[in-house]
Amino acid sequence: MLFDYNFRNYNIRLILYVLALNFIGLLVINSASGQDAGMVGKQAVGIALGLVMALVISLIPYQKLQIYSWVIYAGCILILLAVLVFGENVNGATRWIKIGGIQFQPSEFVKHGMIVFGSWFLSKNRESLNSVRTLLLTAAVFAVPAFLILEEPNLSTTLVLLFVLACMVYMAGLSYKWIFGALAVVLPVGGLLIYLARFTDILTKIPFLQGYQITRVMAWLNPDDYASTGYQQANSIMAIGSGMLKGKGLNNNTLASVKNGNFLSEEQTDFIFAVIGEELGFIGCVLVIALFAVLVFECLWMAHRARDLSGKLICCGVSALLAFQTFANIAVATGIFPNTGLPLPFISYGVSSLVSMYIGLGVLLNVGLQRNKH
Repeated sequence: MLFDYNFRNYNIRLILYVLALNFIGLLVINSASGQDAGMVGKQAVGIALGLVMALVISLIPYQKLQIYSWVIYAGCILILLAVLVFGENVNGATRWIKIGGIQFQPSEFVKHGMIVFGSWFLSKNRESLNSVRTLLLTAAVFAVPAFLILEEPNLSTTLVLLFVLACMVYMAGLSYKWIFGALAVVLPVGGLLIYLARFTDILTKIPFLQGYQITRVMAWLNPDDYASTGYQQANSIMAIGSGMLKGKGLNNNTLASVKNGNFLSEEQTDFIFAVIGEELGFIGCVLVIALFAVLVFECLWMAHRARDLSGKLICCGVSALLAFQTFANIAVATGIFPNTGLPLPFISYGVSSLVSMYIGLGVLLNVGLQRNKH
């Protein structure tokens, strides 16, 4: 079967963009962690493991993966249930599980499992997608993993998953009457909710919001009244600005650095863009954003050239995941979004996120590898 592939279609550019982001990530993690060799080494091992997995998976026809779509879906549900039952509670959240001595975050892998499942499910139901029955079935099927992730609680990952699946539903051929109908309800209700939240305790009436999540949203809406909660984002913004054009240089150890004095609590993960801004400056920030932009463009271009709808949906799902999670991480670091706790793909420290993104990359590469087959 390997000889059926035209390896001239193998998207080497995609791998090079990712490796460039990994390289920047290693440099910044080394600096943010105080040159912790153990942390940097663990991330490097994650890169090597992820790359090998991506290369192997890229040779497996995605159509064969989709044969086991319901098995993949069931696996996603079971591992999320296992997290709630057997996972360890840390700071009020249960997101990690340990199997065979290896600790990982299942929700990171579920996002990619649901992309594969969603591509198959939506392709199968394409003709009846705009019927009420199919839309309700789709919503029910997608809501189960979203609800389980929300129960951890992990609102940010839930929103990422729902955004990715919504993009895939749109690409599958959702009618604009449903889209405009949904927007006609969501936009005014959302706007009114944000307005009322500034002056009332209406957010406490929303059952799926935890206390700390409400506080983060309020700190975003009313930063002056919640300075003790929003100080990390304020420090992040100052750090990015202090880097100016060229930055202060990697591994700088000045007293004013965001890495010193507990200005940020997760500078190697959630707020790694603040370290990039401080140490690599405006030029470094633009370089990182440009790499993500061309990476997402490559994904969309591969979707355009995919051989079938399910391939297009896989590319769309991965590109939506990359684009939204990248934007959300940078938006938090710059104060555009409330603090969400999402890593910056391929850059932030975290083996679960890193390896899961490489798995998605492998499936994506196989879609591109088959683009000229008939």
